[in-house]
Amino acid sequence: MEKHIKVPLAKEDARSLRAGDYVYLTGTVYTARDAAHKRMYEALSRGESLPMELKDNVIYYMGPSPAREGRPIGSAGPTTASRMDKYTPSLLNLGLKGMIGKGRRAKEVKEAIVQNGAVYFAAVGGAGALLSRSIVSSEVIAYEDLGTEAIRKLTVENFPAIVVIDAEGNDLYETAVKEYCEEESEEK
Repeated sequence: MEKHIKVPLAKEDARSLRAGDYVYLTGTVYTARDAAHKRMYEALSRGESLPMELKDNVIYYMGPSPAREGRPIGSAGPTTASRMDKYTPSLLNLGLKGMIGKGRRAKEVKEAIVQNGAVYFAAVGGAGALLSRSIVSSEVIAYEDLGTEAIRKLTVENFPAIVVIDAEGNDLYETAVKEYCEEESEEK
């Protein structure tokens, strides 16, 4: 099913999404990769606040290439989400409602997604130039010294993604493999 969703992500919207849904996100999304996640985790360990509000927000695991003239951002493809798995459950427990990346997630992340009514979206890897067309503005808001891994606040319009893990714990990577294997055995 295809859905148009506003971000930050309302609790009801997050819970209404199902693994396999095609979505178009419009609103505010933040970027953070490995180094930024490590800094946020360390800040929380010291009792410090984070550079952005997590409640109901979505983090896109992405580090863009430099913007061409007249564009707000360069190529903006997803990075492998499992590199953030160590930090993700604590961020979900603080109110993070969604993540965008590519690839599978750890069991602990899936459990935290269900516990917090969150969603994991996948963006198409290798399509960074195309995905960047949905980004209207980009502003570095923290950790500028990290360069491409700095935290950015993005404004997106109809950013395409697929729900991979929904708030009930359904995982498209698992169900798609099962369906494929069933079809394979039926054909024989």
